[in-house]
Amino acid sequence: MADQYAHPQVLVETDWVATHSKDEGLRLVEVDVDTTAYDRDHIAGAVGWNWQTQFQDQVCRTLASKSQFENLCSESGITPETTVVLYGDNNNWFAAWALWLFKYYGHKDVRLMNGGRKKWVLENHPLTTEKPTVTRSSYKAKDPDNTIRAFRDQVMSVLARPEKFNLVDVRSVDEFTGKIIAPPGMMETAQRGGHIPRAMNIPWVQAVKEDGSFKSAEDLRTLYQSKGVVPHKETITYCRIGERSSHTWFVLEYLLGYQNVRNYDGSWTEWGNLIEAPIEKSAVT
Repeated sequence: MADQYAHPQVLVETDWVATHSKDEGLRLVEVDVDTTAYDRDHIAGAVGWNWQTQFQDQVCRTLASKSQFENLCSESGITPETTVVLYGDNNNWFAAWALWLFKYYGHKDVRLMNGGRKKWVLENHPLTTEKPTVTRSSYKAKDPDNTIRAFRDQVMSVLARPEKFNLVDVRSVDEFTGKIIAPPGMMETAQRGGHIPRAMNIPWVQAVKEDGSFKSAEDLRTLYQSKGVVPHKETITYCRIGERSSHTWFVLEYLLGYQNVRNYDGSWTEWGNLIEAPIEKSAVT
């Protein structure tokens, strides 16, 4: 089924990881909002990365800088030639976000393990508490590729030119309609609930099967095009903090081969706090 995707090389199966996780020139990375799950157990050979502290600037609300990203990769023994395979919990939200960041800084060969930790565990693959010994490298990243990142002014321009854009809100229906501002227990929030005008609500979870792996290319194509998300338009995805939307960005960019897809990492915690930013609370159609 993988060969039906537009870019099947960016997606690897759990069995492939079980066979190749310790290959020379490959680095397996578990990415989550923190390293609680990784510290408990993880796939042999994997290093653990913390989205909150290692992928975010700790002063400004923005991505880790080029130098911060270089240091993170260097600490993990990664070079620009390394094949990086990412997986995580939450059906690969944060792993997809990490893949987006790797592409933002120009890494050539980075892949996602289909189904993430959830599928690995469901298939009874082994886990370990042993952390790998890593030799520090000297990683050099490329300059940021802002063609895959959306900023608030670009999102604002969608409102004036809706015929040229797909704007995809991947949050839950209750978040989209404004019934809730954020899922229970989430720290990052906004002043108001609702959605960006002209956005189409296609929750990220509709793109995956029960085991967390992606649906077929045919099913994915039907899902998005039935909602009007067509490949000839520029596309911006968003959620609450940018991690769920990076999952959908991955689907559209790599599995379906859409052109000009951007992830709006500011997402609702930025838009829902902006003075005079237009908001709608209409029901899902």
